[in-house]
Amino acid sequence: MAQIIASMRDFNPWWEGKFKLEYKEREIYPKIKKFLDMPQIIALTGLRRVGKTTIMLKIVEDWISSGFNPRNIFLFSFDDFKDNHINAVIEEYERVNNKKLSDEKFLFLFDEIQKVDNWQEQVKVIYDIHKKNIKMIISGSESLFIFKKSKESLAGRIFEFKIDTLTFREFIKFKGVTYGSPDLYRKEYAKLFEEFMLSGGFPELCGIDDKEKIKMYIKEGIRDKILYKDIPSLFKVGDISALNSILESITENPGQLIDISNFSNENKMSRPTLANYLRYLEDSFLIKKIYNFSKNKRKVERKLKKYYPALISIDLLFNNDDLSKSKAFENAIINQLKVNFFWRDPYKHEVDAILTENEITPIEIKYGKIETKGLSFFMDKFKIKEGFIISKDEEGEIKADGRKIKIIPAWKWLLAMNSARAGRGLV
Repeated sequence: MAQIIASMRDFNPWWEGKFKLEYKEREIYPKIKKFLDMPQIIALTGLRRVGKTTIMLKIVEDWISSGFNPRNIFLFSFDDFKDNHINAVIEEYERVNNKKLSDEKFLFLFDEIQKVDNWQEQVKVIYDIHKKNIKMIISGSESLFIFKKSKESLAGRIFEFKIDTLTFREFIKFKGVTYGSPDLYRKEYAKLFEEFMLSGGFPELCGIDDKEKIKMYIKEGIRDKILYKDIPSLFKVGDISALNSILESITENPGQLIDISNFSNENKMSRPTLANYLRYLEDSFLIKKIYNFSKNKRKVERKLKKYYPALISIDLLFNNDDLSKSKAFENAIINQLKVNFFWRDPYKHEVDAILTENEITPIEIKYGKIETKGLSFFMDKFKIKEGFIISKDEEGEIKADGRKIKIIPAWKWLLAMNSARAGRGLV
């Protein structure tokens, strides 16, 4: 327990004096803040290094500022303490601080909680016994609800928030830039978007454009930790090298259509193993699967899927050829828009992104030459009056046969986003 006690001091500097956090506003934080006065557990999930711990520390700072007793705020990371029971850690907190959970109000924040075996049952017991006195925040670098039993045991007791990489607007704020009208500062915003793509949206990479630094940060700080530490701790992975090979294929070829049978043959593994490995990578937020759009939900599941990486190949980011730049550009936009659907028919008419939040919105992503064939075909088929092309820097409008297609530069689209989805009335 000596190591746990030493770590407690490191994790909770506010016990020994004033606490000041260097914090830059995240768009999701006000949404989380709305639920902090409710008894339910707040769960933060997301890729490593996206800022989950920083958001937890912001909650701590706000509670202290509101007059909450700093000694009644307890943060603990299980990243290196996965063999410890949560309740044993809490009991040690009570002992060293001379506290009793039934006597006061507390804020408990548990980082990397998914490392603890059977964490959901432990959390459930703590919540059911102490929910009147304890507000609990938990976080995990993978989805905390990979396993069905996690959702079932905590149903009604927990609210989940996924923390993503920075939006383009957040990146600009992190850079401390205050340009005015987008129309007056087109070159400046376009340059910022190029920098944003290099950062991958990771807060600690803002302002860094050195290839080797970025490559080391992504590989050592995120990718390898997830691949060789996080995933094996949760799943039975028979061949890490095969898992790595699948991931590399997707990071080097974002947006590829994957047929499980063909892809499993190429990677010399069974279909069930490939399907499991793809799921492990998804659950760890390393890749994203998007579906071929159909109004028939059963058809959606049967069709081919596309996969995009959260961490694109660094070589693609820094290569100067048009193909590499186009792949990196498309991957960045797909991840920023949080796209769930593309569209492709048997005749290879294709649209890169279909948004469906309020109404069907087709979007083509074009780094180079503007083409409208696939988009126009989709709009005719589904009777859509307005579509979009997100371009590198072109802007304009095409009207034909009752259709309207708006062409908008990526930086301008992302600046105008009001939420996780781009809406109508953009320009």
